[in-house]
Amino acid sequence: MATAAQLSGHFHRPIITAAGSDHRRHVTTTHYLPLPRRQRNLTSRLRPCMSLQVGNETTPTSTVDMEQLVGFLYKDLPHLFDDQGIDPKAYDERVKFRDPITKHDTISGYLFNISLLKNLFTPDFQLHWAKQTGPYEITTRWTMVMKFSLLPWKPELVFTGLSIMAVNPETKKFCSHLDLWDSVSNNDYFSFEGLVDVFKQLRVYKTPDLETPKYQILKRTANYEVRKYEPFIVVETNGDKLSGSSGFNNVAGYIFGKNATMEKIPMTTPVFTQATDPELSAVSVQIVIPSGKDLSSLPMPNEEKINLKKLEGGFAAAVKFSGKPTEDVVRAKENELRKSLSKDGLKAKTGCMLARYNDPGRTWNFIMRNEVIIWLEEFSLD
Repeated sequence: MATAAQLSGHFHRPIITAAGSDHRRHVTTTHYLPLPRRQRNLTSRLRPCMSLQVGNETTPTSTVDMEQLVGFLYKDLPHLFDDQGIDPKAYDERVKFRDPITKHDTISGYLFNISLLKNLFTPDFQLHWAKQTGPYEITTRWTMVMKFSLLPWKPELVFTGLSIMAVNPETKKFCSHLDLWDSVSNNDYFSFEGLVDVFKQLRVYKTPDLETPKYQILKRTANYEVRKYEPFIVVETNGDKLSGSSGFNNVAGYIFGKNATMEKIPMTTPVFTQATDPELSAVSVQIVIPSGKDLSSLPMPNEEKINLKKLEGGFAAAVKFSGKPTEDVVRAKENELRKSLSKDGLKAKTGCMLARYNDPGRTWNFIMRNEVIIWLEEFSLD
């Protein structure tokens, strides 16, 4: 995606107050604060759309309706990869587009890049928010998930980040678009770190073609991704340890028909083992119930030690890995993830979950998909 303009070397972020019921689109800008240094250094290297005097002493006199442009992006960007597409008339012909591995200097080049991604991948673009962050600057936050269907294992590439979009005050169109990925520290073009990040996501993971709990990826860093899970139901019983299999046959028996009505319930993935204590010793084994079911319609378990429970979902951080998930490996992954969350200022809940997606007897270790998941107290993309 991609470039921001330099406004006489000054970049500002607004303190905003909401007006009306939709705080995303009805904003009153009071004054501006500098962008974080990483964004400021990147944008300062780009050629400005125009040379404008901005700051505390001089107020821009252009009649650009920035609020209207923010509203336009909310309507336009969701069409980035569908048949309608974005509106090219909203961009200068000489628009600058940059991301860590892509560079274009015209709207036709930008549109070619979008077309290329549509042909090579199955992209899904999700816009989280758009807001004015400078006198002639709008920043958006987004998630893009792309399935690479040309490879037999169809890897899924995930990118999250910010787009800093500068407006030409003369044409009132976007004149630059700079993408910053959350997963890399060097967002300059050309970023070898960005290229490595792409190739790392092409590795083979075997994910069975079964229903999984629904979630949205909000942010993907170099070390983990943050997800928002929808509520889901599990059948569970006590286990022995995070990497153990004790109790699995009991919960599997429930969905295979060992219940009050002998109903067979479709298998899902992954199988969870969840620890709820700091020592990761109080463990339960869980199989997810398909989303079309609810607690009132499910048959009662035949065994007292088996329970049906609705998990309310929420925010969680996850790290994916392959190989055999031994107890030592799982605990090491949990410790690394918890340290990363603490470093980034996120509040992690006690305990964790191990998600195992594959049948260990039928899957090579090096293509297994495993995840360690830690629930978060809260999370915000602002």
